[in-house]
Amino acid sequence: MRLPMSAVICAAVAAAAIAGVTGESWRAAAYADGGASTRSQATAYAPDKPIRDYALRILRALSDRDANNWVRYWQARADCQAAPAAHDAAPRSRVLLALTASICAQLDALLGVNPAAYSPRGENRTVGLTLNEPGAALGYTLLTDRLNSDIFLLDPLGRVAHIWHMDALFDHAKLLDNGNLLATAPDAVFEFDPRGNIVWQHKIAGRIHHDFLKMPNGNVLLLVAGTKTREEAIAAGANPEFVREDGIKYDYLVEVRPTSASGGEIVWEWSVWDHLVQDFDPSKPNYGAVSEHSELIDINFTLEIASERSSPLWDWTHVNAIDYNPELDQIMLSSRHFSELWIIDHSATTEDARGGSGGNSGMGGDLLYRWGNPRAYDRGDVGDQRFFWQHDTHWIPPGLPGAGNVLAFNNGNEFHGNERRYSSIDEIALPADGYRYRRDEDEAYPPDGLTWTYAPETPTDFYAPIVSGAQRLPNGNTLIVYGTAGTIFQATPDGRIVWKYVNPFDKRFHLRQGDRPQVKRTHQTKYGDVFALTNTVYNAYWHSPDHPGLQALDLTPGGYIEDILDIYDIAHAAAISGDFGDRLARSRYDLYMDEDNRRLIYIKQPCTADEAQPKFFLHIIPTYRQEHDIDNLDFNHSADEVKVSGGRCVAIAPLPRYPISRIRTGQFTDGAGALWQAEVELGE
Repeated sequence: MRLPMSAVICAAVAAAAIAGVTGESWRAAAYADGGASTRSQATAYAPDKPIRDYALRILRALSDRDANNWVRYWQARADCQAAPAAHDAAPRSRVLLALTASICAQLDALLGVNPAAYSPRGENRTVGLTLNEPGAALGYTLLTDRLNSDIFLLDPLGRVAHIWHMDALFDHAKLLDNGNLLATAPDAVFEFDPRGNIVWQHKIAGRIHHDFLKMPNGNVLLLVAGTKTREEAIAAGANPEFVREDGIKYDYLVEVRPTSASGGEIVWEWSVWDHLVQDFDPSKPNYGAVSEHSELIDINFTLEIASERSSPLWDWTHVNAIDYNPELDQIMLSSRHFSELWIIDHSATTEDARGGSGGNSGMGGDLLYRWGNPRAYDRGDVGDQRFFWQHDTHWIPPGLPGAGNVLAFNNGNEFHGNERRYSSIDEIALPADGYRYRRDEDEAYPPDGLTWTYAPETPTDFYAPIVSGAQRLPNGNTLIVYGTAGTIFQATPDGRIVWKYVNPFDKRFHLRQGDRPQVKRTHQTKYGDVFALTNTVYNAYWHSPDHPGLQALDLTPGGYIEDILDIYDIAHAAAISGDFGDRLARSRYDLYMDEDNRRLIYIKQPCTADEAQPKFFLHIIPTYRQEHDIDNLDFNHSADEVKVSGGRCVAIAPLPRYPISRIRTGQFTDGAGALWQAEVELGE
């Protein structure tokens, strides 16, 4: 695109004037560290930032030829949007504002951008980007679909800016500062480079679940589930009436330091099981008044509630989120079944973390703070409960509006009979007191109320009983992941929605414009029916254009997910042309392996909708069971809908990483056994 001479002259004059007014150099050399330290600060829209800072950032974005052009564009555009609110009455500020405005007016031309390419894609859209209004924070969204093995980075207009091609399914992944992704499988943690290759992995005993994070020291913090037998639970003071025959599940944390490309060392641990109290059995050493030990966890609390309302509970604490505060060296956990957040001291050694002394707080591994449900430590009743099976509790990071407060997706679900039945995003201010938290004697932990909340006027408009998350953005907006509706949106501080994206993945195939996700489950509430859809999203993460991890990626925008041919389209085309590759031996119906040996593709033809039952099974027989510590002979992979098109039934199944000897597969049918049957030998 040829740059108009008027734009060049205008920009040159304005840039020179800005440099003269500020008295500082603004060239790309200011990013001598590669931009990591400057760009990683999430302060682009801070309301107290002076106009001088915005002017310099805009000029640096224009001049930094080493940065990705699309990162430069979105960063400059974000600063241009925020700059008008940053000036004051001083003449110098008014001059800078006018000069900056002249640069921003030519921004598209200066960066060779066609403004028409950035307008919304039209009205009446059903998937992808459906809303993009002024006031939306301009950034990149990392989208992981739990039924698709590709992970996408979306630009502010919902286009694919980068794809990680993975060989397994993940609930969610996290972008690192080096442009790699961190993700976990049930028994291992992985780091993937921008092409999806594994650059580090570590296998761990126990089951990794729900959440993980990379710490500032380079270690990885993992949330792991363990089990205790019924006898062990009773020995810890659990009421036998509430304990299942197969025992109890509990949560613990491990911190892993990478030591090689395929290994790591556990350098720190903390376990829920080391911090119990109970008032049921006086003969046990942890017997005491629950109300006098808010630093400990009542082993009988959720077990008793569950037993009263349904059946004995195995997943006792169900921790579903962790966060780390480097300034305090503390960790936050979200216990779904306790409807509480907990804060513990990471500075305590592993030995001290097993007890109640040591560390910066002097409390070892005991709870420093808890909030959301004071009945859990006998300091309140049902009316005092504030959290209802919440997700994604975390500190708002420094530099963002509300920094230091806690943000959470408050799902509104609970044990039967205590559900709130609508969701909200809740922000609370912590009563911090050094390394501890203030609380009046004989009272529950403050605060009594919320600092900010997003909640619906009509409860049925916003209810996600499971999954979901929230994230504070630099301009004060909050990114909200409405998980069961498959929708990600930005809400302003006053609750106005200015950006919305609908996940176009419906199971393993893409929805097209005009399509809508199916209803997977219906939740009946006192307000009306709420639907969980088949495009559910566990969580998603927004990243500012100045995030250092984006500098390592080619962010040239591609197409929209909903427009990309998916594996079903490819399989259908291949079946029609007869050019899909070699059909695997011994399969009753057409069974193919894709070219990367990552997925199995089933094609049955002819096939009618009546024949396409909704579930199929896949049993994997490992080559080396002992080497890979695999106890079960067969594995049931997640069932998928079978897609019917053109008289063919097509189903896709991802393959695990470990070496496979044999695959057995079939499709469940009501009263008719397996409709599809195949057994494939893949070698020794």
